[in-house]
Amino acid sequence: MLSQPFSVTFTTGEGTPITIETGKLARQADGAVTLRQGNCIILATVVANKEPREGQEFFPLSVDYQEKFASAGRIPGSFFKRESRLNDYEVLTSRLIDRALRPLFPEDYFCDVQVLVTLVSSDSEIMPDALAGLAASAALTISDIPIKEPISEVRVAKVDGKFTVNPTRSELERSDFEFLIAATDKNLMMVEGEANECSEEDLIQALQAAHDAIRVQIKGQLDLREKVGAKEKREYKKPETNEELNLKVQAFTKDKIYQISKAGSSKHKRSEAFDAVKKELIESLGPDVTDADKKLAKKYYADLQWEVVRNMIVDERIRLDGRKLDEVRPLAMETDPLPTPHGSALFTRGETQSLTTVTLGTPLDELLVESAAKSDYTKFILHYNFPPFSTGEVKMMRAPARREVGHGNLAMRSLKKMMPGNDYPYTVRVVSDVLESNGSSSMATVCAGSLALMDAGVPFAKHVSGVAMGLISRVSDNKYAVLTDILGDEDHLGDMDFKVTGTRDGICGVQMDIKVDGLSMATMREALEQARKGRLQILDAMYECIPVAREEVKPHAPRMEKLFIDKEFIGAVIGPGGKIIQEIQRETGATINLEEVGNQGEVSIFSPSKEGLDKAVAWIKGIVAVPEVGSVYEAKVKSVMPYGAFVEFLPGKQGLLHISEVSWKRLESMDGVLNENDMVKVKLIGVDSKTGKFKLSRKVLMPKPEGRPQEQHHQEPKA
Repeated sequence: MLSQPFSVTFTTGEGTPITIETGKLARQADGAVTLRQGNCIILATVVANKEPREGQEFFPLSVDYQEKFASAGRIPGSFFKRESRLNDYEVLTSRLIDRALRPLFPEDYFCDVQVLVTLVSSDSEIMPDALAGLAASAALTISDIPIKEPISEVRVAKVDGKFTVNPTRSELERSDFEFLIAATDKNLMMVEGEANECSEEDLIQALQAAHDAIRVQIKGQLDLREKVGAKEKREYKKPETNEELNLKVQAFTKDKIYQISKAGSSKHKRSEAFDAVKKELIESLGPDVTDADKKLAKKYYADLQWEVVRNMIVDERIRLDGRKLDEVRPLAMETDPLPTPHGSALFTRGETQSLTTVTLGTPLDELLVESAAKSDYTKFILHYNFPPFSTGEVKMMRAPARREVGHGNLAMRSLKKMMPGNDYPYTVRVVSDVLESNGSSSMATVCAGSLALMDAGVPFAKHVSGVAMGLISRVSDNKYAVLTDILGDEDHLGDMDFKVTGTRDGICGVQMDIKVDGLSMATMREALEQARKGRLQILDAMYECIPVAREEVKPHAPRMEKLFIDKEFIGAVIGPGGKIIQEIQRETGATINLEEVGNQGEVSIFSPSKEGLDKAVAWIKGIVAVPEVGSVYEAKVKSVMPYGAFVEFLPGKQGLLHISEVSWKRLESMDGVLNENDMVKVKLIGVDSKTGKFKLSRKVLMPKPEGRPQEQHHQEPKA
């Protein structure tokens, strides 16, 4: 007999009710729930191995979020017509869930855990990424997998001046900012989002609004667990310990670790010194020490290193590289270091360096961003590359990892806020190649990207910079230290890693991971203010490097111009079977893209040379121009007849230049007067009201002989 499903329903703010159900689907998983809001339905499952793998030394959590195209009644556009590897949107959503769930597990829990979250029914207005973390946490909460407590995630946006939790897609289009926030009942854990230059106080208020909503969602999970019948969390095998060995490690290495930490040396010298101490430690244990004890000694050494460095920073306000807590590392930057790219910049901050390029393309280069609910094209693309040599390592070169996708997305969202509007004709691709990394290469990407965009002549409104901040706190005496521009080692040993990007006028992007319990809003405000000062310092240096965007794109960059024409002229520009538009492209070397937008035609003209661009623009303007009586035109003779010449005075528009209108002198024939392909200046003197034929004259533009009586212009003979 099938078991009875259990469900709970609750409402967050003014949104549509959320229902979480378990016991109906995927019952062999350790935990499985379906979450429904409107027509959006998400299935979340969790399974954990009972025992850790032999020799496992870290927590192997895997999180995958995937959207089934059937959920929106669509068939995938790939060759195989099936879902394949996760796209960037799904990877980013998976990262949001992972970053929130990972701190929930005990530090000594090393069993494999797999979390699979699948969108099985889509709603055109409900954003599933804001619900995925809630679904995953609910599946863990009702399972026997050992977690400390449930979490949830919500999106907070400022729509029409009001803070809105989990806004609809329509509302989000009108928002000033949006932040995805994860938290437990007591503590914030993760923040990710973008803003139109919001203030630090706006961010604080968004965090508070999110936390209130999250508490409602956590209560719903606990209510469901109570209905199902709370399972005892499973026991698990804990790593072996040896307190005697731990004391030996402390006695032998503690002072040495401290001396290396306070020396203020470079990353590689410091790493070599720590490795040398570790080697001495293992040798000091004697020849009879077992491999297991060697492994344990190395773990105790790493733990002690973490503790000593943290205490040094909190107590003595001394950092690993000798800087003050609020000091930004030395900056060096230049634009145009590469001669061929359309824009480039080299940005160095301490031991972190990004070489960034900008490429200008046509509308045909737009990127299709596809999800189950909708497909959009974007004209702004940013790719972030993190080769192994940037950290002095040897690794296999494979497709971009999730970390690279996440870091690139943060930089892209930050820079996009200052990009020109949709009427900007170019597709813009920014590529950041990280050449050195010791702390926040994503923030170096933001700075280098801003410099390179201005170097490329993109009308980039303001410089955007970014800085990575850290927090080290000690619960025993409530002491803490906020660190500006953190090193890689400080990121590893810190309690909070948060990256803030923005202009002089406000925040554009945020990515924050909080590992400490009980972080107060007062501490958060202090950290954000310190981040603002660091951001402004970097901005000052960037404005000294290049204060405004170049007025024009570089000589070797492609030219582009966009025209808007009346809808009725679209066919005339294209021509029968595309004849006209193909002729324009062939004759000018330009690439032309024509789209119907509302009641207008949007014509994007792209050319590698200014001459070709001007020629194509003039050609198209001529096609759509309305001839005006009294206007003078440069016409081309298309054919010569005994009674005159047919001339093209605008692209696609011809008229007869009658023999009587060629010259004040009476002509018996056209022989030798005008030839095919001759250029001749003519004036439009009239349009036949019945036939629409154009009446042209050349002689009216010539000096009239003295004594010559006024003549009537030639009239077209009636058919």
